[in-house]
Amino acid sequence: MAIETTQPGGIEYPGEEAPTPLQPVSRRSEWLRPHAGWAIVGGVVGYLIGHWLGNVIASGYINVQGSGQNDVATVLGLSLGVAGFLTGIGALNYPLAKMIGREPPPAVPEHNWVRYFRMTEDHKVVGLQYTVGVLLFLFTGGLLAMAIRTELLSPSSHVFGPGIYIALVGEHGTIMMMMASSAVVGPLGNWLVPLMIGTRRMAYPRVEAFSFWIFLAGYGVILTALFFGGFPTGWTGYAPLQTQASGGMDSYLVGFAVIGIGMICAGFNLAATIINYRAPGMTWSRVPIFVWAVLATTALLTLATPTLVVAGLFGVLDRTAETAFFVNEHGGSNFLWENLFWFFGHPEVYIMALPGFGIVMEIMPVFTRKPLFAYKVAAAGMLGVALLSFFVWQHHIFQSGINPDMRPLFMLTTELISIPTGFLFLVALGTLWKAKIRFDTPMLFCLGMLFNFLIGGVTGVFLSDVPVNVTVHGSFFVMAHFHYTIMGGLIFALFAGLYFWIPKMTGKTMNKRLSKWHFWTFFTFFNLTFFPLFLVGILGQPRRVFEYAANLQTLNDISTISAYCLGASFFFFIINFIWSIYLIPHDAPDNPWDSRGLEWQTPTPVPWFNFEHIPVVLSDPYHYGEPDAPPVADLGRVLVSAGGAPAEAVGHGDVSPPGDGGDLDPRPPIL
Repeated sequence: MAIETTQPGGIEYPGEEAPTPLQPVSRRSEWLRPHAGWAIVGGVVGYLIGHWLGNVIASGYINVQGSGQNDVATVLGLSLGVAGFLTGIGALNYPLAKMIGREPPPAVPEHNWVRYFRMTEDHKVVGLQYTVGVLLFLFTGGLLAMAIRTELLSPSSHVFGPGIYIALVGEHGTIMMMMASSAVVGPLGNWLVPLMIGTRRMAYPRVEAFSFWIFLAGYGVILTALFFGGFPTGWTGYAPLQTQASGGMDSYLVGFAVIGIGMICAGFNLAATIINYRAPGMTWSRVPIFVWAVLATTALLTLATPTLVVAGLFGVLDRTAETAFFVNEHGGSNFLWENLFWFFGHPEVYIMALPGFGIVMEIMPVFTRKPLFAYKVAAAGMLGVALLSFFVWQHHIFQSGINPDMRPLFMLTTELISIPTGFLFLVALGTLWKAKIRFDTPMLFCLGMLFNFLIGGVTGVFLSDVPVNVTVHGSFFVMAHFHYTIMGGLIFALFAGLYFWIPKMTGKTMNKRLSKWHFWTFFTFFNLTFFPLFLVGILGQPRRVFEYAANLQTLNDISTISAYCLGASFFFFIINFIWSIYLIPHDAPDNPWDSRGLEWQTPTPVPWFNFEHIPVVLSDPYHYGEPDAPPVADLGRVLVSAGGAPAEAVGHGDVSPPGDGGDLDPRPPIL
């Protein structure tokens, strides 16, 4: 009989001994367990049932604004499809078992490739699942971007019609924005945060796994918009086009709501983990700067995202139940959608930017061999950005009928947010000052991120000024600014983090030559793609329009050809990853960068339980270049003395010993 090795019994995460030796368990019914295959089957079945039920409920009538299809059937089909997908992956097994009074089976560690296609309580597996999911989003959105640039090769010869073109623009923007919202917090946040704060798990590991699978389900829902005719609104979903659009608009609204739920779950879980699960001795002044960035981002995820989910629900009701939240002629207001959307939409920008800065400031001290400059200023800057981001949303609607008396206020708040953002730049520049920099690939991507984000930030200051905004609003200038801020910042930071932490995540080293080829081609063609768009925007080319003045063709052709090369540059990363991890792998040492970060003090690959004993943190991880620098943490077994907790643990909270005098454990039991 074929066997596999799994961990027997329930796993109590912190405060107990390392897991006991593995024992054989039968694999005969392995295929019956929930996995991605069953999730796909559940999603298809759920959609068919929902679509049939919607037709029954609506009795075949044509819904709001003469849209030409049964929106009730589409919305119910997509919603039950998501429910079926989550049921197939096993997301509901635990709560349903509890509801009927049964004890669910205990969590066990798995060491085979199948675990990447299941719900899992191992935060490291969830982080790798998010990594693949984010790259899938990025690949899909990139293909759509290539289609958009292909259409813009000529001002008058067309590849697509106007309806298909605007559908491609909307699909590209929506997929990329939803990818970017989880691009760092999903892969690196889930993988690194427990290791960086010295714990064995997330606060709610099942919620963590749920957040990934509902994120993936939302990707599928948004992708279905292409099969329902797309949506003509761009990624912003503005009414009244929203209520007049075809069935693709239903995919947009349901997809945003589904991914929004995943973002709320991820943000809440990460915040609970950081606040409550830090190792003894890890005071707030010793928390890694990347963890500060994730904490600031979780505040935005949990406070701003519900607004988007509720706005999407209102839009669904307008299209299916004939309510009038956003329908002017029936007493509603399309401006309500704009305010609700951008109240989420501008904090969303910093949901993407703050983790990128966290990665850069986490990596730079390692390659400059200097302490992080002005650590407390960096933490304050992140919290300041998170706070002010809720007070600037109306600068997106300077042209949409906003009360003119409100323009100076939002112009001021928009300019004020550049102050804490400037703090982050000054911290980065102070860390670089007089440093002997090692120009390894992660550091190159960090420097590229700073260069690109600076251009995006400076052009953003211009856009905050009302007269300039009136001139360039709706043009390619705004689009170029946005891509420099998000793609030039976030995606460069994401690759910096991947190149830096992949040796710890996979246990293998990446090829240095291919890595640097990836950076230089990516950096060069990114700037050649988007900088010309500042020029065509100033010269009057509107975005979301597939025809333009003939004198702008040369600049557009430069941008399009560079975009093709930019897309091709990603193959350096893909080839490098396959070559280095699978074809000709080279084992990575435990700490190839000689970093002081707590995550690098664990074995490679990292054990399922992270730490054999909960560490006691002794200092922050940025004492580079100091000959008498204290160790970051005591990773050995720490016994409680007769006087209670050791001095290093005091100040962290309620640190009390377990009954047998084992590891210090300030954390609640697993839920």
